[in-house]
Amino acid sequence: MSQWLILHVVDNRDADIPPFSRTSIVPFSGFTMAATTPLRAQKKALRKALSATLSAVPTAEIQLQSQAITSHILSLPSFHAAKSISCYLSMPTGEVDTSSIVLEILRAGKALFVPKIHPPVPNSEPKMDFLKVYSEEDLRSFPAGLWGISEPGWEWKGKRRESALDEVSEPLDMILLPGVAFDPSLSRLGHGKGYYDRFITNCISSKVDVRRPSLVALSLREQILQSGVVPIGEHDWKMDAIITPDGVIQGDHVSKVE
Repeated sequence: MSQWLILHVVDNRDADIPPFSRTSIVPFSGFTMAATTPLRAQKKALRKALSATLSAVPTAEIQLQSQAITSHILSLPSFHAAKSISCYLSMPTGEVDTSSIVLEILRAGKALFVPKIHPPVPNSEPKMDFLKVYSEEDLRSFPAGLWGISEPGWEWKGKRRESALDEVSEPLDMILLPGVAFDPSLSRLGHGKGYYDRFITNCISSKVDVRRPSLVALSLREQILQSGVVPIGEHDWKMDAIITPDGVIQGDHVSKVE
C-alpha cells in the first residue's frame, strides 16, 4: 500500500458546504505497507510517516491553512444551527490551529466543551472527557497539559465543571476532531490512544433518544491521503465531514465501521 496526498478536491453534493475540487492526486513517497501487515502496525507506520511530514510544515503555512478552515467552519449552516459544540484545543505545532474557532463558538453564544484527559488508572483504558468553557476569560486561564495542549481544570469557581456527558448538559450537536491522517472515504487516523472513538461511543450511549452529534474533522492539506490508505478497525468511527483549507469532503452518511 502506498501513501498519497490529495491536493485540491471538491464535492458539491451539499449546499451546506463549500466546494472541494478533485483536480489532482500526487504520490507521497516514504510509506509502503504490505496488505498482510497487522492493523496496529499499519497505523503505527502511517503515524510515523505523517509525523515527519507535519513537523516540516512551517508555522506560517499552518496558520494560513487554519484561517481558511476556520472560514469554512463559520460558513456552515450546521455550525450556525448548533447550540452545543465540542472542539479540541490544538497542539503548538503539526495540526490545524483552533484558537479562532473556539473564540467564535463562545462569541456566538454557543455552549463550548473542550477535552480533558483523566489521570491514568492502572489496568484501565485511557479516558477523556469534554468539559464546559464558561467564557473567554475562563479559556485564557487554562494551563498547558499533555503535549503542550491547554486543558481546563475539573472545577470552575469552586464548583464541579460541567461535562458534556452530564444529564443536564445540552446534547452535543457537533464534535470538531483532530487527527493524524484522513481520506475521502471519511476515515480518520487518530494519535493512537482511542480517546475520541471511546468518547463518541459513550456520548451516544449516555443520551438515549438524542440525535448523534455531527463528526467533523479538521485537516491540513498534508494530512489528506488517497481513499483506502487510512487503516481502520471495528472501533474506529468514520466522519460526517472533513474540513480542509480547500473546502469540505462530505459523505452521504456516517456509521461505525463494522
